[in-house]
Amino acid sequence: MKDWMIYSIGFLAQILFSSRLIVQWVKSEKQKKVVTPTLFWTLSLIASFLLFIYGYLRLDFAIMLGQSLTYYIYIRNLQLQGEWKRYPKIAQIGFVILPILIGVYYFNNNKIDIDLLFKNEAIPIWLLILGIAAQVVFTLRFIYQWLYSEREKTSSLPMGFWVMSLIGALMILCYAIIRKDPVLFVGHLFGIIIYARNAMLIRKNK
Repeated sequence: MKDWMIYSIGFLAQILFSSRLIVQWVKSEKQKKVVTPTLFWTLSLIASFLLFIYGYLRLDFAIMLGQSLTYYIYIRNLQLQGEWKRYPKIAQIGFVILPILIGVYYFNNNKIDIDLLFKNEAIPIWLLILGIAAQVVFTLRFIYQWLYSEREKTSSLPMGFWVMSLIGALMILCYAIIRKDPVLFVGHLFGIIIYARNAMLIRKNK
């Protein structure tokens, strides 16, 4: 696949990720508190799938790992909001099994794919470790958010989520600069502003 097509997929994913933040930010500003609109999780789900594909095409394990860990948390939040059942049955099945089928195909396709993924000359081992660490920190925010929401029995975005978002985004930004990845750089540079603003709103309300 040509580079411009790969980058188009990545930028489309980041546009959707940025759109979810804008939707959440605008609604939060209107209500003077942090809220979690359903559209936030819907856009997250679609964007996560696209960014996973982008990571696969770029042979970037760090990106693939990050999206794999959060994908089903997005679905769970839609379930907590009672919105998941409104999706057509075929869409529900597709969203659930498609990433699994891609993963099975990927790891059973051939050994060359795995070798390329972990022995990519464009990503030295120390940079790969930095990328994985950044994605893990960035992903833990959604695990924290998921556990918090399960405890409260409602989908919400607590302060810890935004603090971890800031830390993870800064780490990924460093990775993007070194990796020379414009998709990650643009996406997370914008996100940092929204994360900081949401943290300020929560602190102000408290």
